[in-house]
Amino acid sequence: MILNIVEFMKMVGVKPLPRVMLFIPGKNPKTKKESYEPFLVEEALEKVIDAYVDPSLKDLSFSSFYAEETAPGTVVEEARTLPFLAERRVVLVRNANVYMNMASDKRSPVQPLLQFLETPPETSLLVMVCPEVNRIKPLYKLSEKNGVVIECHQLGRAEYNDWIRDQAAKNGKTINSRAITLLVERVGTKMSDMNNALSLVCNFVQSGNTITEADVLAASADVAEATVWALTDAIAASDPAGALKELHELLAMNKSPDEILGILNWLLESTYRAHPDTSLRLDKEFLARKVAPLTRKFSPSRLAAAMAMCTKTHFALRTTGTDTKLLMELLIIKLAHSKR
Repeated sequence: MILNIVEFMKMVGVKPLPRVMLFIPGKNPKTKKESYEPFLVEEALEKVIDAYVDPSLKDLSFSSFYAEETAPGTVVEEARTLPFLAERRVVLVRNANVYMNMASDKRSPVQPLLQFLETPPETSLLVMVCPEVNRIKPLYKLSEKNGVVIECHQLGRAEYNDWIRDQAAKNGKTINSRAITLLVERVGTKMSDMNNALSLVCNFVQSGNTITEADVLAASADVAEATVWALTDAIAASDPAGALKELHELLAMNKSPDEILGILNWLLESTYRAHPDTSLRLDKEFLARKVAPLTRKFSPSRLAAAMAMCTKTHFALRTTGTDTKLLMELLIIKLAHSKR
């Protein structure tokens, strides 16, 4: 049986679950592109564990493994162990694509697991998470035949907007369409980032029930944000004096050198993703617009060199006695002077 993750989550706690569950990437029905959304997988795993594992018996009825650290036979032994004071033992295996990619001949270490999947016992739930999938492998085929394969593709725009509304509703709030559009522009489609952003906005909107565009802007505002974008523009304009001025503003706001280096790395990495000459993609429209001047200043190779400069500066901050402010000033000057 194959289900998409949205269908599967509606089943949990309502219908009995199959004894074997395999979480894999899936294809968006509209775009046909294969993707994997780890945040949805974690939500589903949490629902499964809440439904089948008594918190007071968790140490006795739940086990979690990483495939790269655990032999398949060990997982099978655990899954075949009768549960104590519980109906089923729940066994979770992360990165199970390690097992999936093993040879399946008779001497292969994955054989005990394949035999388990042929006839999974009623006393266990085996849950495997595969961020990568090979659908011709026996592990996949047996999971589909005797359990359920859950395809965990990234949500389409309409589904994503519905998910945002649902998350707001869980916090006792409604959110209007314009606020959703602004959130997606600023945060992007990575669900873990959006979840954090929504938590901030929902905590900010305490007096009212409806989240508006103004709430999104106010909740996500940072007194240093304008300075960060001014620093970005000064570097893009090859203006070292202006860039140094913004650096000193950030330092005056008690931003630590480590924090500023983190901001610079984030800006450069985002620029690399937004660059028209790379195959990567930056799904945050607001951020893509902000770093557009840097994409015109730097080539991809120069961006890589700039990120390496940040790393060297961070190392120097940690290992040398050089004045911290001087190291940061030298870095900013080099970035501003750097050519395409």
